[in-house]
Amino acid sequence: MPATLTARLVADLATLVSCESPSDDLRATTECAGLAAQIGEAWLGEKAEQVRFSDRVHVRWRFGQASRVLLLGHLDTVWPVGTLARWPFDVTGDRATGPGVFDMKAGVVQLLAAASQLDHLDGVTILLTCDEEIGSPAGRAVIAEAIRDAAAVLVFEPSADGALKTARKGVAQFRLRVSGRAAHAGLEPERGVNASVEAAHQVLAIADLSAPELGTTVTPTVLNAGTAVNVVPESATIAVDVRAATISEQDRVRAALASLRPVLAGATLTSEPGMSVPPLEAGASERLFSLARATAAELDLPALRGTAVGGGSDGNFTAAAGVPTLDGLGAVGGNAHAEGEWIAVPAMSERAALAAGLIRRILRQP
Repeated sequence: MPATLTARLVADLATLVSCESPSDDLRATTECAGLAAQIGEAWLGEKAEQVRFSDRVHVRWRFGQASRVLLLGHLDTVWPVGTLARWPFDVTGDRATGPGVFDMKAGVVQLLAAASQLDHLDGVTILLTCDEEIGSPAGRAVIAEAIRDAAAVLVFEPSADGALKTARKGVAQFRLRVSGRAAHAGLEPERGVNASVEAAHQVLAIADLSAPELGTTVTPTVLNAGTAVNVVPESATIAVDVRAATISEQDRVRAALASLRPVLAGATLTSEPGMSVPPLEAGASERLFSLARATAAELDLPALRGTAVGGGSDGNFTAAAGVPTLDGLGAVGGNAHAEGEWIAVPAMSERAALAAGLIRRILRQP
């Protein structure tokens, strides 16, 4: 790819990174959506729709009557407004750094560059959401509409050390509420039912639900109990993080948490499900990954690797809906969600060319 293309990619990346967009700041994400729409119009020659759903603004382009391929990304980051003041966008040598550069603003720019390389865009939909980092509470409905007729979804989340993400674990969160009975800890503790002690029993039972051989982790995380040092705790809560590679494992853990029984007489338990993201199982990406490898060979790019990862993305939803999905087509770099996240600048144009070639192959399929 010519140096002028790389320069343009870096310039647009600098613009996008310099517009801070933490998920929980509606003003910031709306401003970033408007900026992304302008950048995309320059690449594609078409104005974007700014889709408002539940007070959030997402960016969408639809080409043709039916959406055969969805190119999916997100604009929100985990970095609070003000991070740029101490850590501005910077390019040193072949590396670019800045908050959100790897996850996933470089992927957004690469997505737009890839689409611009196509001879025609009929059958392509581009969707950039603004709440992926918090589980896509508003984005899910917009994604569901976009995949109604789709034969494939390409997700421009960052790669995993250069590898495409051919499988992702599902993520589910739960809260176990423990109810006991308060009593004076010095005068008559025997009249109480100690919710802290019951919670200790349940933490061990919850941890035992993990199945490492199946890739399932069940982790008690945040614990709260008690009101004063001289009062037998009346209540406690346990937050639980679940990661599973298959829907069947998610279902098993959900049922097991709901069936937990108290150890102490008089204690009661209530399991409350929270945010849930289904897994992207390997079968959902198999055909698309094969096409991607063939495309890389055709373009004389380095051979592609695929890998399974623990974190979820919007691709989990599209795969669970039965649409073939390939993830990790975005930036090559590292340190996602961590200080000093970075991307490899030369890989931007290579991955854009790979994506463009892959889209062409998909559109040629019956």
